[in-house]
Formats: sequence, C-alpha cells, structure tokens
Amino acid sequence: MKQTPLHEAHTTLKAKMAEFAGYDMPIQYPEGVMAEHNWTREHAGLFDVSHMGQITLEGEGVTEFLERLTPPTMPKKEGVAKYTVLMNPEGGIIDDLIVTRLSDHKFFAVINAGCKDKDIQWIEENLPATIVLTHLEARALIAIQGPQAEAALREALDIDASDLNYMRYMEHKDFFISRLGYTGEDGFEISVPQDRAEAVWHKLLSHKDVKPIGLAARDSLRLEMGYPLYGHDIDATTSPVEADLTWVRGKKLNTTFIGNDRVMAELAEGPKRKRVGIQLTGKGVAREGAEIFSADGQTQIGTLTSGGFAPTLQGAIGQGYVSSENAKSEEKVIIRVRGRDIEAKIADMPFVQPSTKKAPKKAA
Repeated sequence: MKQTPLHEAHTTLKAKMAEFAGYDMPIQYPEGVMAEHNWTREHAGLFDVSHMGQITLEGEGVTEFLERLTPPTMPKKEGVAKYTVLMNPEGGIIDDLIVTRLSDHKFFAVINAGCKDKDIQWIEENLPATIVLTHLEARALIAIQGPQAEAALREALDIDASDLNYMRYMEHKDFFISRLGYTGEDGFEISVPQDRAEAVWHKLLSHKDVKPIGLAARDSLRLEMGYPLYGHDIDATTSPVEADLTWVRGKKLNTTFIGNDRVMAELAEGPKRKRVGIQLTGKGVAREGAEIFSADGQTQIGTLTSGGFAPTLQGAIGQGYVSSENAKSEEKVIIRVRGRDIEAKIADMPFVQPSTKKAPKKAA
C-alpha cells in the first residue's frame, strides 16, 4: 500500500489505519468517529487528504480545453475555484473535481485519489499540443475544517485568510490555500511541499481548537451535506442530470462539452432515475446497497448508494437513486436491510445546512 507523507504522524497518534484508494489511511483516532464528527462541526478538524491528486494544466487554449472536458464555463477571474465533473463520451461522470484558475492560461485541479490515474490518462489522451499537464506528486494536501479553522490558520501558521471568500484561492510563500472542503463547514485545503507537511500538521495540531479527524468522520460529515462520493453515489455510468448535479453547468450554459448529447436529452425528457436524500424514520441504520421500496413494500424503486448515522441529526440518513416518479420530497418509502423493513422518507439535501463562509453583501 502507498503511504502519504503524514503516515508516521497518524500511527504515532494511534490512528486506526485501513486501505483507501490504494493508500494506508487513518479511519479514526482513539476518541472515535462520533467525537471527531462533532469536534469538526463545533471547533476545527484536521484531515490528511494527501492521497488525492493535484495537477496543473497550462498553455494556450486551456480554458476552451477544460470547457470541452467538463460542463461549466470556467471562472474568468484568477483565484476562483469551481466544483465540476469530468465527462466521458457516454455522458457519464469520470470523476468530480475542483478546478481553480491561477492565470489566463493556467489552472490547478484536485482530483479524487481512486481516480487520479484514469483522470490523468483521459486528460492526456485529449490534450492539445499547446497545453502541458503537470502532476504535482511532490506536494501533500491538508484540510482544516470547522468554525475555528480561520483562527487556527492565523494563530498556528501566521496565515491571514480573513479576506478570502468561499471557493477562492490564495498563495502564501509555497503554500496553495483554497477556502473550500467537503464537510459543509468553513475551512481550507492547504497544498504544501511534502517535506513541509509534517511540520504544518503538527503546528496546526498544537492549536487548542484543532484535533485530527479520520476518513470515517469525513464521510459522515459529507453525507450530512448530501455531497456525492465518487465510486458510490456517482460513477462512469451516471449522468449529471441523474445525479442532481446539473447546477454545475452554471448560468452561462456550455453546450460543447463531451457527453453533452445525453445531458441535453435527459434535461428535455427527464431522467429515468434521480439521486435523492433518504431519512430513516424507523429504527435502524442502512448502508450502501440497501434496497429502496415503495411505502407498501411491494415494489423496489431504487437502491441506496451511501448511508450511515448522522451525529448532528442523531438519526440515520442516506442517499441513493429512485425512479424519477418517486423522487418527491417527503414521500414515504421502505428501506430493506437484510430482509428487515425500515420506514423512511425522501428528504431534501443537504440534511444539515452548510456553514461555509459567505461573501460580504455589496453596498447598494
């Protein structure tokens, strides 16, 4: 198994380690998943996400190239990040990723750990001669998430990000700092050279409001937000319309991207299935693969793709795909878990309102 530059730091902290996307990663620390989840919501959690891929694309025509691979038009301003999806010719999702404009002809992107090899291969297969892809393998990635993240960044690392808005990017010496994350909390992802990662990790952990958080709590945090997890809630067969991700296209519609034909057809005709939130109203917890039935338990209408206990809500939630005619908020359903039926309902996502930083209102 591969290891991140922070592997020794995790084992020293007695983290429970397990394989994830080919890496030996911390699943939880001794305090446990519930405590880690709540600490992130109330204070600041520190995550090692160095297993994810970091790349740059640079050259003449790079904006147009990215608008062929992904549905939205790219940000025009430097330092603006955008969540999007990498598309295949069949209209399916190769990966979801964050793309940030660095300059007129350069973008920075963070891609999923389990997808980075196929992502890079796909991009290189389509790459014009004028554009260079660079895989930033010598950099680590650390996320700090929670209401005290900004203060911890300032007090532990002497980095003032108070003027940095959500989905925005700044540089501090050789650090790349983006105000974003996958927990619904205010926070930052910090790209640092590998040989600096352990020092940065320990400095942040020295702050009274910061604790290390494993992948299990990261998953429960993103599930409460209704964010999709690649390989589970979305994959190469899933369209953005089915996945309820058509909003990534933005207001200025791009119709030149690979896979656009399927997207346009599903927008016109409606998809056969739709990703929805599920909130269990009966006792029990449902996981990926549980079957979703109509309220009378007679007809299967879908399948759960993610599920678990939501510490913030003190109840079980999930997300999955149901036939479009059943994708109505508050509609009662049955979740069948190993032959046992649990009452549930279709729920709006996010399950918990995000606490990301809001841009200041402009004066009238």
